[in-house]
Amino acid sequence: MKTPSVAIIGAGIGGLVLAHALRARGFAPELYEQSAELTEIGAAVALSANATRELERLDLLDDIRSASTEPTEVIHRDGRTGARISSHAIRLGGSYQARFAGPYFGIHRADLQKALSGRYAGSISLGHRLVRLAESSSSVRMTFANGVERDVDVVIGADGVRSLVRRFITGTHGTVYSKTSAFRGIVPVRSLRALPDPESLQFWMGPQAHLLHYAIGKAAEDINFFAVVEGPEVWPHEDKWIVAAQPGEATSLFMNWHPAVTEMINAGWVDKRWGLFVVQQPRRWHTGRVVLIGDAAHGMLPHQGQGANQTIEDAVTLAELLTRRSSQPLIDVFAHYAALRRARTRVIQRSSWATNTALHLGDDAALERRNAVLARFPERFGWIHSFDALRAVE
Repeated sequence: MKTPSVAIIGAGIGGLVLAHALRARGFAPELYEQSAELTEIGAAVALSANATRELERLDLLDDIRSASTEPTEVIHRDGRTGARISSHAIRLGGSYQARFAGPYFGIHRADLQKALSGRYAGSISLGHRLVRLAESSSSVRMTFANGVERDVDVVIGADGVRSLVRRFITGTHGTVYSKTSAFRGIVPVRSLRALPDPESLQFWMGPQAHLLHYAIGKAAEDINFFAVVEGPEVWPHEDKWIVAAQPGEATSLFMNWHPAVTEMINAGWVDKRWGLFVVQQPRRWHTGRVVLIGDAAHGMLPHQGQGANQTIEDAVTLAELLTRRSSQPLIDVFAHYAALRRARTRVIQRSSWATNTALHLGDDAALERRNAVLARFPERFGWIHSFDALRAVE
């Protein structure tokens, strides 16, 4: 059977990994990106073993490793007193690598995208914003805002939470506002005199809010932070998920927290507030020739650190199934892919939402139950990191 022509919409992390995975299996995918240059929105990304094992199989991990920091521990703290509630080794003693057969990295999104695109041997068509898909029994016609039209056998939507490809498949936007929002920043470690354990991944938890941070860069020289708060109840802008933050707005929501938290937020020069949206998983991830991966199918809250990692799992799963296709109709391949990925991503999506609630508890009896769960963090959530996407296909 002839190898089908494949177009990937979106050259973010998922689209680039999928392109690598397909090329490694003999495909020649066409990669289309709406931006005029490759730029990643956001500050940093955490890569866990369920993704780094796949990146190593694609011979991409060394370039990523050279731009990454491996956290010493994961630590949960009381956001106001700074007291340790739980801690578990990651880099220390090689614990994480020994348990999950892959490293855990913190990396700037721009560095990750540079590593993935720099090693990509195929072409990337920049400045191509998809505006229309028209599917027939033999092909899919793509129409871009710049007037270009292309016909291919398969279209894969790796175009994120606000996916046009998903709207083509489902007919709806499919996004839900979580009633939480966040402030992001990157701060040089040298500016954070109050911060204990700067090379660890830490959650500072308190009523109605939490702050997560971890080190990034070749020498752990910077700290990426993500400060999440409840509200606003209704996101004020239907067409914008990032709005301007007023001076002092972020700091005011963490008053009376530990100095390490307020110092970090102040040093980050926070000027934007991000509405946190999720994708209500569609009942259909595909049509006969069009299929979704990553955030386009299951965009989730970031509180399990799995958005990019689940996208990478999707990419290698779909690439492997297309390789094994033989004489199977494409629609059956896509149905198999969705069956393999839907349940796992849905559970992680729900767990991420539940984690937000757990991180924002006030002073009540639920704290004791939550802290008991955190004491068993590796046992409770190890199933996420130990998963092997290729083995699941087999």
